[in-house]
Amino acid sequence: MVETGPAITLTFVLYLLVVLAIGIVAWRRTADLRDYILGGRRLGRWTTALSAQASDMSGWLLLGLPGYAYLAGLESAWLVAGLLAGTWLNWRLTASRLRIATEAYGDALTLPEYLQRRFADPYGLLRLLGAAVVLLFFTFYTASGLVAGGKLFETVFNLPYAWAVTAGAGAVLAYTFIGGFLAVSWTDAVQGMLMLVALVLVALFGMIAVGGFEGLVAGMEARNPALLSAFTDSAGAPLTVLAVVSLLGWGLGYFGQPHILARFMAVRSADELDASRRIAVGWVIIALGAATLVGLTGAAWLDPPLAGADSEKIFMAMAAVLLHPVVAGICLAGILAAVMSTADSQLLVASSAVSEDLYRDLLRPKAGAGELLWIGRFAVIVIAIGAYALALDPDSKVLDLVAYAWAGFGASFGPTILASLYWRRMSLAGAYAGILVGGITVVAWKSQSGGIFDLYEIVPGFILSALAVAVFGRIGKPAPLPATLRGA
Repeated sequence: MVETGPAITLTFVLYLLVVLAIGIVAWRRTADLRDYILGGRRLGRWTTALSAQASDMSGWLLLGLPGYAYLAGLESAWLVAGLLAGTWLNWRLTASRLRIATEAYGDALTLPEYLQRRFADPYGLLRLLGAAVVLLFFTFYTASGLVAGGKLFETVFNLPYAWAVTAGAGAVLAYTFIGGFLAVSWTDAVQGMLMLVALVLVALFGMIAVGGFEGLVAGMEARNPALLSAFTDSAGAPLTVLAVVSLLGWGLGYFGQPHILARFMAVRSADELDASRRIAVGWVIIALGAATLVGLTGAAWLDPPLAGADSEKIFMAMAAVLLHPVVAGICLAGILAAVMSTADSQLLVASSAVSEDLYRDLLRPKAGAGELLWIGRFAVIVIAIGAYALALDPDSKVLDLVAYAWAGFGASFGPTILASLYWRRMSLAGAYAGILVGGITVVAWKSQSGGIFDLYEIVPGFILSALAVAVFGRIGKPAPLPATLRGA
């Protein structure tokens, strides 16, 4: 258990007060649903880059990834490589075109709304399908953030797990409900820097504790020599092709994550995105490297070792022991920052699916701006309750919950979004097929085990979704790209 002192407690209180203050400022600048969902499309390059990556990485960057590196050793390098490649490709292939396209199609505020307008769906069913996918997988994704917050409060404050999850959920709900997208993006930018500083500090002091690179190698070898190879698992058995492809396959998920794509849609100009990409990729390189190093130094240094779901507490254990209490408090607040930066974004995108894609599209087409704004706010509460129920299981692992939701979004939306931005003659049928085949494949694949089903479900889901888009996208009337995208 992490020893809690007044310095750590004060750090947490000050951090939460700053976050709530940002939410109150954003409240005063949130006049309608457009402001609440996309911040009025006025994010700058730094805010876009940092908030996109902070909402991307979430609590798993400080808990799940260090925990995985702690248990698996250099095998984790394959996962890091997949994530880094996916980040760069998403910024390169998707960001600018999606910003241009969503504005060209009637200033679309959500991905389902964009897809409906892009393919001129006369019945609106594509929008409803997209909204259903958002609500399903974001319930699991938000639950992963609440689990991470629960582990943090449980460890630092010695709270019962259920109370710890409740405290974390309450903190996220407060400023997401109040401030909407501006509050989320501003706090994500602050939280992104805090996460980076925390990871670098713990990794640096971890390396000092083990005696540098030579001490790291010696410590890992003493614990388990298999951890020093990227080509074997922790038991020393050679990594299979399925295992390597599964780890690299994480990179495929980026093209379909609504909470990341929303940052591209909200930047004030597509011209800002080249600079944002360089900032974001630099942040990711440092953050992923430091998170992996935390896990590796923990494997070489910590005794007795952590086991099972407790392995995801390696960052907390090292920060509490290696750092001054004030610095440790800042680093542990970084975990809360990571949790909040993703959970708030997910709640906001899910609430937009309710208010914009379901409520206005199905029930109240003429609903006013104020009415939709409050529907969105109350949707945040309802969705959080569902995620909270899932998060109450104390044996939940952050990485497992993230993996399922990541696969669901990546396979359902990824191929369809990419094709919608590049394929000039794609039809409505291709969009329906891509979303349905991707989502169904992930759910069905996850329910099986053994043999080929050990392959991470995003890989077959993404491939089959892309094939469905390619085949069915030729059926029916084509939906040409607008002139603004043809030259982009």
